[in-house]
Amino acid sequence: MANNNSCLVLSSGFTFDFNNLYGEGKVSSDDINEITAKFENAHKAIKHMRATGEVRGHLSKDDTPEKVLFTHLPYVKEGNLNSPQSIKRLKEFGNSLRNKVDAVISFGIGGSFLGNKVLFDMHCGEFWNSKAAAERNGYPKYYFSGNNIDPRRTSELIEQIRTEASHAAFDLTAKPYNITLIVISKSGATLDTMATFMVVYNELKKSPLIEVNVVAVTDPAEGENATLLKKLAAEQGWPTFGVPDGVGGRFSIFCEVGLITAACIGFDIDGFLAGARAMDEACQQDNIWNNPALLNASLKYLAAEKYGRDIEVFMPYADYLKSVAEWYVQLLAESLGKRLDREGNEVYYGRTPVVAVGTTDMHAQTQQHQDGKNDKVVQFVKVAEWSDDLVIPNIFPSAAKLSEVSSINMSDALDVARSANAEALASNERLNATFILPKLNAFHLGELLYLLALSVAYEGELANVDAFDQPGVEGYKRLMGPRLKALKANK
Repeated sequence: MANNNSCLVLSSGFTFDFNNLYGEGKVSSDDINEITAKFENAHKAIKHMRATGEVRGHLSKDDTPEKVLFTHLPYVKEGNLNSPQSIKRLKEFGNSLRNKVDAVISFGIGGSFLGNKVLFDMHCGEFWNSKAAAERNGYPKYYFSGNNIDPRRTSELIEQIRTEASHAAFDLTAKPYNITLIVISKSGATLDTMATFMVVYNELKKSPLIEVNVVAVTDPAEGENATLLKKLAAEQGWPTFGVPDGVGGRFSIFCEVGLITAACIGFDIDGFLAGARAMDEACQQDNIWNNPALLNASLKYLAAEKYGRDIEVFMPYADYLKSVAEWYVQLLAESLGKRLDREGNEVYYGRTPVVAVGTTDMHAQTQQHQDGKNDKVVQFVKVAEWSDDLVIPNIFPSAAKLSEVSSINMSDALDVARSANAEALASNERLNATFILPKLNAFHLGELLYLLALSVAYEGELANVDAFDQPGVEGYKRLMGPRLKALKANK
């Protein structure tokens, strides 16, 4: 681990470059010194949370004490939420699909969709479902649903599966088209997920060409404490995986909720958790300058509270990391967007998260970032080394402007764009920072996501808000229930 007061480099090569966020005219050393007691207390609180699961003042939505256990997830050992047996079972499940199941549809919303989509995009990319089974190493096609009650897309998904089944039926030796539906809901009462699941399940079961199997991911409690979905799974004979207590949806990518997608596509589960574990170990450092999550949280907290940077633009320079930005929107918004502090005072804390992708949004948002209201911190993500990198060819030599970029690797051109954006913003006192991933792989993805998850835990302590509840979402839920009942009554 190395730190030169503007760049923190971990032994893995993962780098937090905060040169354009900290220093003269930015968050200053005096600012850091002023909150020394705060960040030291925050570090103690996170140490306590890691050891015991206890977070001061944190209650479940039922107003009962609730432990916070996401920091246990990177550690695979007997008795932990992720145990050797649970990881083995996930891998066995994934292998059981190979060359047997044609397609999987995952139903989930919030972290049960966003985290799973991150793993899919990272491993599979855009064209996975267009590849032959052999190119997918025997793993099934993979679709997502249940993240919006959208009748058009749901209808089109059903029709897509029917079409695939019809094409397969032309092979007279083919068996029925085999579909596995994975429904993810801790309670089984998540409206968006369960409504869409029931529609798709019902429609696909009607086709003689399609064989439908279901797997439920839900609260593992048995007997009288079993959830609606757990009971339904028992009645229907569906296998189940667990949504553990103490792990909120926005942190669930590191448990069976997210790892079930990893299993279905052959994603490197071990490497992903190893990356998260390496980051957690790095973030146990007491020195703020050697602790990536504490440093990130403190700089962003100061940027917001002292300099009015109340918007965070999360801008990866990689198409397949856009879903990371979308996952981060939920993480930041639900964790830190709080009306009340722990003493019940109105504080209205939290940065508004914004998704951007470089270079796409340099042509859409950067005008506002550069010249608009100076209320943002821009967080870039850079990939240092690409596994596939093409050279821009000089195929139109008579076009001087095009010849200027010839013989340059695409990755180099991409990073020139990022660095130019960062420098231009900094020159106009626009705060920004960069996370650098040595490569785009499971290990470094685990590092990045865990850093972000732990950062919001630290920032909750700095701001004196509960980073693990979400009382604001209960308002619309209280209104929706009666209205849906009234709608049904009028049918």
